[in-house]
Amino acid sequence: MPTSRPLTTRTSGRRHGPITRLMSPGDIGQLTKPFIFLDYVEAPGGGGPNFGFHPHSGIATLTYPLTFDIRHETSSGQVDVVRQGGIEWMAAGRGIWHRAQPVPSDPPTQTLQAFQIWFALPPSHELAPASALFLQPHEVPVAGPVRVLLGSCGEAVSPIPTPWDLNYFWVTLKDGERWHYQPPATHQVAWAFAQRGTLHVAGTRLVRELAVFEDGHAGLDFEAEGDCAFLLGSAAKHPHALVLGPYSVHSSPATLASGVRHIAELGEQLQQQGRLS
Repeated sequence: MPTSRPLTTRTSGRRHGPITRLMSPGDIGQLTKPFIFLDYVEAPGGGGPNFGFHPHSGIATLTYPLTFDIRHETSSGQVDVVRQGGIEWMAAGRGIWHRAQPVPSDPPTQTLQAFQIWFALPPSHELAPASALFLQPHEVPVAGPVRVLLGSCGEAVSPIPTPWDLNYFWVTLKDGERWHYQPPATHQVAWAFAQRGTLHVAGTRLVRELAVFEDGHAGLDFEAEGDCAFLLGSAAKHPHALVLGPYSVHSSPATLASGVRHIAELGEQLQQQGRLS
């Protein structure tokens, strides 16, 4: 059985309807920053979460729909449809409002599955203009069992520009298959979430669990029991505080106040345009 860096934390998250919250800025996100928030969505087909306009500042978000298409709209008027297996990327910076909903399919998808993760932006970017970028499935780089959502794996490099030193992967292994991940020397933080199958790592069996590894630089060895799929993140540790607002995460009270002011102004504009219900 593979062994690697010890685990410091394991959790099955907290489920609220179709959403399981696996990390938040006030708990595990303190250990894994710049990864600070992770939701796993699993809902019956024909429905699923419909997120109306809501704001963010100070963070970036990445949504990865596994089994359905997503329609995404920003307060700036940008509208895109991301196909299943593609990436919805948004850097909120000083502030943005957005909304998203599943695209109906025929026949209806039996189960809607997706992930959304938040990243704490560094001070150099937390008050920058907002932006959004979308990749279709064929644009997501692949290296062996790895789909590179952000960062790089060998010669497979994500086209999404980011201000961090990090990797964020979706990994699929067949029953009995093993895979070794050697993080870059600059990465201290590492975590994994086993979404499907039983994943052996660090002498532990993970089933629908998120595990945080001890800080360090040693490699990670994974083995699949049954066909497995899991998220994996590694990064240089975010050295800044997480100052929290209702919809925002910043590095200081001053930048939080600036972000909150800007999203309030955008909200007033949306209200005047009749775009907020």
